[in-house]
Amino acid sequence: MPDRVLYGLAETLGAQLKARELMLVTAESCTGGWIAEAVTMVSGSSEWFERGFVTYTYISKREMLGVDGDTLGRHGAVSEPVVGEMAQGALERSHAQVAVAVSGVAGPTGGMPDKPVGTVCFAWGFRGGTMHAETVRFSGDREAVRRQSVEHALRGVLALLAREEQGARGERK
Repeated sequence: MPDRVLYGLAETLGAQLKARELMLVTAESCTGGWIAEAVTMVSGSSEWFERGFVTYTYISKREMLGVDGDTLGRHGAVSEPVVGEMAQGALERSHAQVAVAVSGVAGPTGGMPDKPVGTVCFAWGFRGGTMHAETVRFSGDREAVRRQSVEHALRGVLALLAREEQGARGERK
């Protein structure tokens, strides 16, 4: 049985993307494709989900998404500059208009003092628009951190669409 919360978010997101005739692309690291899995639980998601990239290593982030090696070297994979480049690269390498990217430390190992286990970075953006990035710290075991990351990523796309809608309404006044 699918996770009801994730399914509900994906279903709502799909309806909004479809109504605006927009396609979504995902660029995932610590979630390992779970965001793409969540959105494809929804029947008919091919009308609004274009593709997903799972880029777990530095080399895959560089090769598949065009993340700059200097950005990775300076900031590490778990950073807002890197997820911003991941989202931008996903848009450039797809036919989608909306992107979400995520990279984090799900644990139980891999944490560092400045990036403890549960630290996850997100980026959301439109093709040709600015990227919004943020870092969140989740608690729990590996699965809990990953699941919370998927939920936050989906909620972030919905928030991005809401901001865009408000901006469009403001321009029409």
